[in-house]
Amino acid sequence: MIDAATASSEKPGKSASARWWVPIVLLLAAACLLLIVVWRVDTSPRTDDAYAYADTIQMAPQVSGRIVYLAVRDNQAVREGDVLFRIDARPYEDDLDKARASLAQLNQQILLTQRSVNAQSFNAQAAAAAVDRARASARQTQDTLARMEPLIAKGYVSADDLDRARTAARASKADLNAAQDQARQAKAAVSGVDALVAQRAVAQAEISSALLNIEYATVRAPFDGRVVSLTTTTGQFASSTKPVFTLVDTHQWFVIANFRETELKRIRPGTPATVYLMSDTRKRFRGTVESIGYGVTPEDGGSVAEGLPQVQRSINWVHVSQRFPVRIRIDHPDPGLFRVGTSAVALLHLERAADRDSP
Repeated sequence: MIDAATASSEKPGKSASARWWVPIVLLLAAACLLLIVVWRVDTSPRTDDAYAYADTIQMAPQVSGRIVYLAVRDNQAVREGDVLFRIDARPYEDDLDKARASLAQLNQQILLTQRSVNAQSFNAQAAAAAVDRARASARQTQDTLARMEPLIAKGYVSADDLDRARTAARASKADLNAAQDQARQAKAAVSGVDALVAQRAVAQAEISSALLNIEYATVRAPFDGRVVSLTTTTGQFASSTKPVFTLVDTHQWFVIANFRETELKRIRPGTPATVYLMSDTRKRFRGTVESIGYGVTPEDGGSVAEGLPQVQRSINWVHVSQRFPVRIRIDHPDPGLFRVGTSAVALLHLERAADRDSP
């Protein structure tokens, strides 16, 4: 009886002691769990506000014309160098024929003109030789007159001989002046073919331009990609200022992950990352932070910078933190899964980046 009473008196005390330890253990477990979560968030920030992204270009022809051949369909994969579509090249082929005909005509005209220029050059050379002869004759008659004038007083030369010498000197001087005038005229008549040669250069430039336009009439893929937003077909007039479709560069894929501004302080280019797509959450992809956004358009008023990305803020009862886009380059993307705009989840490994940066 005494043992039973003693046992009955001890059980309530032990039960009360056990009830005190349970909440303490739960509080300690919750605190540890909170520390683990805080440490995890601090060392490996995560966001599901992310999407897949790839560079795109608007495929517009460099020459305008009607599409005569369309080699692709919407969402088709293409390889670099594949023919995408062809523009009617006949107008540019006509321009090429005209430029070549103009060049042939100029070549013939230059040939004929060159012959005329050669003849003019020969005439100028003959006129120059005539000037030399007239100058020699004038010098000779002048020398004869100079020798005869002192002899007239001594009676060695008659007055008639002196008059004839003076007349010959004047005539030779007049001949020299006439020969010089003819030489100047002959030299001025030499025209040249410089203007025609310049026109030939223009014709050659027109030929090169026509050949380039013919080459532009065939549009090829500048890289491996996928055709999207194709809404036209053969027969449509394509303008050089209006895209025919969009080409997605599938050679390299990215994930644009929007992180809170409070998480950016430790994110650096080169930080390792793990991402997965919502279309298949079983596959994980490794990546590297390539850049961190330095501007977004605020949604709560103030100045708005044109051209900056807009990121929706998540609802928070305490403070709405702004999010900034972080560009993550994917190392080995799966071309069957990655699509522009696919929802993604990104996890950054800040501790790996710290270990790599440490000496």
